[in-house]
Amino acid sequence: MKRNVGVADMVVRLVLALALLYLGFVDNPIMSEGLPKTIIGFFAFVPLITGLLRFCPLYALIGVTTCPKS
Repeated sequence: MKRNVGVADMVVRLVLALALLYLGFVDNPIMSEGLPKTIIGFFAFVPLITGLLRFCPLYALIGVTTCPKS
């Protein structure tokens, strides 16, 4: 599994994941209770995992990389 997510991309993914986790699982006045809140919380795991592993299967499928060339 070769890395295809660069540092800037990783930071954006992790910040997005944290924001979605907050909206999905923490009690806040922005989101209503129920299923939509839970779904948003679970969508946070996609950017979280791809950011931590620095590998995006979609990027690999279409041949994109945001890593600098070495």
